[in-house]
Amino acid sequence: MSDFIAGFRYAWTGFGLMFRPGIRLYTLVPLLINALLFAAAIDYGAGLLNDFINTWLDGWWQWLRWLLWPVFILVALTVIFFCFTIVANLIAAPFNGFLAAAVEQRLTGSKTDDGNSSRALLLQINMALASEFRKFIYFMVRAIPLLVLFVIPLVQVAAPFLWLLFGAWMLALEYLDFPMGNHGFLFAEQKHRLRQQRALVSGFGLGVFVVTMIPVVNFLVIPAAVCAATRLYCERFPHSGE
Repeated sequence: MSDFIAGFRYAWTGFGLMFRPGIRLYTLVPLLINALLFAAAIDYGAGLLNDFINTWLDGWWQWLRWLLWPVFILVALTVIFFCFTIVANLIAAPFNGFLAAAVEQRLTGSKTDDGNSSRALLLQINMALASEFRKFIYFMVRAIPLLVLFVIPLVQVAAPFLWLLFGAWMLALEYLDFPMGNHGFLFAEQKHRLRQQRALVSGFGLGVFVVTMIPVVNFLVIPAAVCAATRLYCERFPHSGE
């Protein structure tokens, strides 16, 4: 439990890092991309959620509306914001890698990126985009069965909690990929290492999820989460064997 709480706290430490000297320049592009896409997500999500509630909470279970409405809000917002987070990170992926490298250099004094040449820069961009695509496939393969649970009687009671745990895990995978990717870890190796500290990682993912639900603050979530993930990786994960 202590690891879970520690991971949750790490999710908030990025806000104190993202505007420090040597880091703030790398924060600007992810921040701009995130602000634009989250504004679109809020506008789209409000209309979609209203239609969903009116369509599916009608008929014989109308009396359950007061109880199920908050649950559907949680699920709908999770789906919408996570999908938009994937899109935002797909666009900002190369910049997030540079941001993670800048944060690590600030924290440890060591430089992890060697993208000084145009060829190295292009290679890093291609690797970042490929990593985002693998995470998207990983997410979709598991998200669809979880969403089906919401329409299965009795099982649907546990579905929101399972979805919340899955969402926290995915957000942790999403953001810890950037510092780990800078050290050459591929997606399969990242998952293996993160599972070894699942409580810590899940707490971090839940903390990031909470940030995405806070109005205005969620506009800062991508650069803040990258900074926080980098600090978590530097302080809590061994770097041996790289």
